[in-house]
Amino acid sequence: MVSDASPLSTAQFAIEAAAILAFAISGLLEAARKKLDAVGVCIVVGLSAFGGGTLRDILLDRRPFFWVEHSVWLWVLLALSVLSMFFLQARHFALTERAMQWPDAIGLGLFTAGGTQLAIAASMPAIVAVLMGMVTAVFGGVLRDIVCNEIPQAFRDHRPYAVCSFAGGWVVVAADQLGLTGWVGLLAGASLATVLRGLALVFDWRLPQWRAD
Repeated sequence: MVSDASPLSTAQFAIEAAAILAFAISGLLEAARKKLDAVGVCIVVGLSAFGGGTLRDILLDRRPFFWVEHSVWLWVLLALSVLSMFFLQARHFALTERAMQWPDAIGLGLFTAGGTQLAIAASMPAIVAVLMGMVTAVFGGVLRDIVCNEIPQAFRDHRPYAVCSFAGGWVVVAADQLGLTGWVGLLAGASLATVLRGLALVFDWRLPQWRAD
């Protein structure tokens, strides 16, 4: 197991913070695409940024939640939501679904690594740790899409999403089993999940889907 608790804690915080920003941006773009009002934008941004991590913490019985312990993030996301509404309108930014997919891919990798490592630190079995990473990475986007009245992107576009998170989580587990420094596993797992998702978007990789005759 990893023993460098202090550097790992710092790396985990950095990963969590970067993932929150990435998913907040994806939620912001989706809310703007749906032309929601200021309250709707703030709620969608908050669900995107904190939804997966909160569900993970509930399942792992971790308290306080990240956004409770670091409540300054609530102010950051509120400011981001309100100010970005004016910026996007002034710049006439193209609010396409594809524009939202890239920050979402970055957040997917970062949340995968951070969630998996937190579960490892809680002495969870390897498969449970990987699934906690997937929950962290996927469910913020699922909640975002449900609130925006969409079938969650993770389920409908048939391009690998949760599968990318699953692969990245196993890299974090493998790094921990090999006794590597904590941040190495975090970086490797996040990079793999993000790169796989990016390649799936660029080359239009598809998962098998249900077919009815």
